[in-house]
Amino acid sequence: MFNFSAGPAVLPKEVLQKAQSEFLNYEQSGMSVMEMSHRSKLYDAIIKDCEQHLRDLMNIPDNYHVLFLQGGASLQFSMIPLNLAQGKKALYVNTGAWAKKAIQAAKQVPGVEVEVIASSEDQNFTYVPEVSIDQVDQNAAYVHITTNETIGGVTYDKLPDCGKVPIVADMSSNILANNFKVEDFGVIYAGAQKNLGPSGVTLVIIRDDLLNKEPIFAPMLDFALQAKNRSLYNTPPTYAIYIMKLVLEWVKEQGGVPAMIQQDQAKAKLLYDTIDQSKLFSNPVAKKNRSITNIPFVTGDEALDQLFNEQALAQGFQNLKGHRSVGGMRASLYNAFPYEGVEALVTFMKAFEVENGGEK
Repeated sequence: MFNFSAGPAVLPKEVLQKAQSEFLNYEQSGMSVMEMSHRSKLYDAIIKDCEQHLRDLMNIPDNYHVLFLQGGASLQFSMIPLNLAQGKKALYVNTGAWAKKAIQAAKQVPGVEVEVIASSEDQNFTYVPEVSIDQVDQNAAYVHITTNETIGGVTYDKLPDCGKVPIVADMSSNILANNFKVEDFGVIYAGAQKNLGPSGVTLVIIRDDLLNKEPIFAPMLDFALQAKNRSLYNTPPTYAIYIMKLVLEWVKEQGGVPAMIQQDQAKAKLLYDTIDQSKLFSNPVAKKNRSITNIPFVTGDEALDQLFNEQALAQGFQNLKGHRSVGGMRASLYNAFPYEGVEALVTFMKAFEVENGGEK
């Protein structure tokens, strides 16, 4: 069985086995991590190690805080304008489903003026729109981008030039799978359930100078308070953070982010080459903006797409069905997804085309 889920997504087998071996008795404590106080020395070592592994892998500068929060990336859609843009303008680039949700949420935050400065909706979100510096109000609080659209399979090939305005990025679906530098962003946030670990914990990396100066009415939504308390203001998602620590250790063992990118590019190339050489399957995304982690494809015939999904499921390909808003198929090839899974998929696709072939 190969799991192509967009999230919660496949985890490294070695991580699951490690967690299994430690499940009842972590570090000879007689306790599971699930049962452990988040104030204990044993758990304090877990959360500190998790942060350090992330700092090592992403080369996070010392003037950035690393926070482990709850509520998913979706809570950050509201939390970021609430903390960073009170009485200010917040700029957004609309590249698809998740960018739209971020925009809609920001518009509901009182005291924030939201402006969409670029959009690819005119071509059904199949490319990343260009943003020039003259489009960026230099008095704005931030420019928000979604570095990889999980549903549409669209990704940034380069960051926009925003001048002195910090870039805030939803990096949920391609964190640890891109070449971006942390110092080029003001804030990076990511739901863990794609490349970092299980659902339940959300990563926020925020630069010191962007922490809110005034307290937020809801302490749980206050970046400065969370940073001051090292993500331990309340009980954090302890087990999810522990699994993230194991995933980050695994990434290090594989050779770090450069090795992950190389593997992900190889997996994506195999699938894209198969799609591009096919007379049946197609991918709508502009080639320079094609995601290496989320790859949608269609036959152009809804009935044929349905047949493909049914037969794929019978062959052991789980969660290949495309998002309901897009249809067709979608293969999510995160860091933990094995190359042989892509090999098996393209073999199946070629056989399916022989049996149900047609022109694009």
